[in-house]
Amino acid sequence: MVQLTAKTADLIADRFRALGEPMRLRILDALRDGELAVGELVEATGTGQANVSKHLQVLFKHGFVARRKEGTSSFYRIADPAVFDLCDMVCGNLREEFDRKRRLLR
Repeated sequence: MVQLTAKTADLIADRFRALGEPMRLRILDALRDGELAVGELVEATGTGQANVSKHLQVLFKHGFVARRKEGTSSFYRIADPAVFDLCDMVCGNLREEFDRKRRLLR
């Protein structure tokens, strides 16, 4: 395990902040099955190209996605598949919490 210095904690928190935006999670989910062009991500997320590009830059900066350019098009793919393990773990925990609350409300 990495020594949790103040600088290391800042870097880890910054990566978590990158995942703390719903649109970025939607982009990652759209890329789950493979590489997509920016236009395809715009279609998949239902938002504008400028918005998708802005979020892709954050995901790229933090190493979650990789980019390939072909002519004037940019294609993105998942660079760190471990991000899905983290997301699946959080989703599983959310399901358990919702089920527990639902049982309490009955």
